[in-house]
Amino acid sequence: MTGMRTFVVVWSGQFASMVGTNLGGFALGVYVYQQTGSAIQLGTVFAIALLPSILISPLAGTFVDRWGAKRALLLSNIGAMAITLTLAALLVTDTFAIWHVYLVVAGLSLLSAFEGPAFGSLVPLLVPKEHLGRANGLRMFALSVSELLAPISAGFLLLLIGIEGIVLIDGLSFGLALITLLAVRVPSPRPRKAVQTEGEPEEEPRVQFREAWRYVAARTGLLALMIFFGAVNFSAGFIDLLITPLVLSFASSDALGTVMTIGGLGMLVASGAVSIWGGPKRRVRGLFVMSLLLAAATVIGSLRPNVAMVAVAAFLFMGGLAAFMATNQAVWQSKVEPGMLGRVGALQNMVISIPQLIAYCVAGLLAERVFEPLVGRDAVASPSLAVLIGDGPGRGIALLIMVMGGLILLSVTIAALHPRLRRLEDELPDQIPDEQIPASGLSGNS
Repeated sequence: MTGMRTFVVVWSGQFASMVGTNLGGFALGVYVYQQTGSAIQLGTVFAIALLPSILISPLAGTFVDRWGAKRALLLSNIGAMAITLTLAALLVTDTFAIWHVYLVVAGLSLLSAFEGPAFGSLVPLLVPKEHLGRANGLRMFALSVSELLAPISAGFLLLLIGIEGIVLIDGLSFGLALITLLAVRVPSPRPRKAVQTEGEPEEEPRVQFREAWRYVAARTGLLALMIFFGAVNFSAGFIDLLITPLVLSFASSDALGTVMTIGGLGMLVASGAVSIWGGPKRRVRGLFVMSLLLAAATVIGSLRPNVAMVAVAAFLFMGGLAAFMATNQAVWQSKVEPGMLGRVGALQNMVISIPQLIAYCVAGLLAERVFEPLVGRDAVASPSLAVLIGDGPGRGIALLIMVMGGLILLSVTIAALHPRLRRLEDELPDQIPDEQIPASGLSGNS
């Protein structure tokens, strides 16, 4: 079995678990809101879904490199299945309480800190470098389909099988992921030894994580790329949170569902295209172009209180974001030693997630306390601003989103002027061979 075929086997199992996870997460969020009627509690669930993953990342990357990608994926999927099936049992036996959600979401967040770096480091072990773009495009395609299916099917399934049945489907989807992982062999590269200070044990996780920071810091182009992605993710966090109140300020919840579905289609189309095309040959240059598309889409969506314009913007933004993420991942997989990918992937996840968490914390505050009073809550006070963002309620949110588009434009301008980032692909050698023959037969462990 060739490396790409082995990757598709593993990918198919991860695809199933992504569908189950997004379906269960969406349905659980709806269920919590129906039970409590509190947006604050729902927001707390979203924060808990992100924070533990950030905090555990320094340890997660170390263990991914120490255990190997396959073992780390097996353990994270087993843990996620156990947590999800426990939640299903609580629901079926009518012993579920809202506070259980916090524990479940926190546990799944911790495990996701292992799953992301593990899957990211597995890809270059199986896939030749000329197919990295396609492999990452397939991963984004799976994420796109799962995110598109969740809001469409969750409402129907809640009526048909209830929250208990949906959570059970989520748990069983991890079983499919485990079967595909157990069916293949994956090579395990030797972890890169950490540089330690005198008297400090080499296996200490903080030593290993510090080695990841040293590795990236010594390669200025990669450090600049990580900071650039973090800046883009900061703006994307604002848009992710504010798109719902923006649309609901002038349209119905049905219109919001339409916008979100069209955005999901944009993600699906773009990731499918990358999985076939493979992404741009000059990946860093491609990242700059995709970032400009994100900035343009953000501005388009904030120009007028018009559902069609916002839907077009959502399609372009989500499509550009999917291509950006797949292409960025391919850069790291080709330029980082396989034995360091777990730790470096965990470091990258932490660095780009912190700006997103900050955005979630301050976006609502800035919208309600600064931009809405500045612009006018029910009508735009300034005629010049009305020309720019239209008139009516919610245009302060539109102005804040437009500012985020400008921030993306500023970020890509600064990034493009950075010589080490601009020449990253020429200055850093590839860390995987042109052709690979991985130990990837069926029916065996790594």
